[in-house]
Amino acid sequence: MNAKIAASILSADFARLGEQVNDAVAAGADWIHVDVMDGHFVPNLTIGPPVLKSLRATTDLPLDVHLMIEQPERLIPEFARAGADRITVHVETCPHMHRTIQQIKELGVKPGVTLNPGTPLDTLQEILPEVDLVLIMSVNPGFGGQSYIPASTDKIARLRKMLDEGGLTGVELEVDGGIKSHNAAEIVTAGASVLVIGSAIFNRKASVATNVAALRAEIASLAY
Repeated sequence: MNAKIAASILSADFARLGEQVNDAVAAGADWIHVDVMDGHFVPNLTIGPPVLKSLRATTDLPLDVHLMIEQPERLIPEFARAGADRITVHVETCPHMHRTIQQIKELGVKPGVTLNPGTPLDTLQEILPEVDLVLIMSVNPGFGGQSYIPASTDKIARLRKMLDEGGLTGVELEVDGGIKSHNAAEIVTAGASVLVIGSAIFNRKASVATNVAALRAEIASLAY
């Protein structure tokens, strides 16, 4: 099994965001992951559609937009127009999830659904056939640089089983939070197909290229 790397700009240097995205592209990242926070659903504020539009002009890589906001249906059209390739919304913020997923599809964007560490997988059961991506949060959302919650590995494995048994093998299983070179292989072995990685890529300890290479090497070390 191989896995895509989605470089999360939440941990990038925002003073030189375009440069950091270009570094991630050059290093071989597969997607650019964009965390959008509203200060209500999560205790932090990040970026909006204008920044996403600027990023769209700098790269052809898929822009993977994670909306950690209340009432996401209000802003989904703006993020779609700004260039999002994927838009992921939370179970916890969408009482009418089917309607929200259809809204994303109608805008020509691939829909995703996500849930917090304390939210059970059975909340996804009815919507799984409608989405292109499921995101497992392996930290509580709101801030970068947190430690991976160990119980997430079992949750990933259970979701992989749900997808496989449902014939939904084409749905991406994305994991976000606390992923480093030392645990990337464990997460992929459990069933992840996309790893969202921020602080392990964008840090001052080594170059973006070196960090991405270390992550690739760890994933490649898996015995198939």
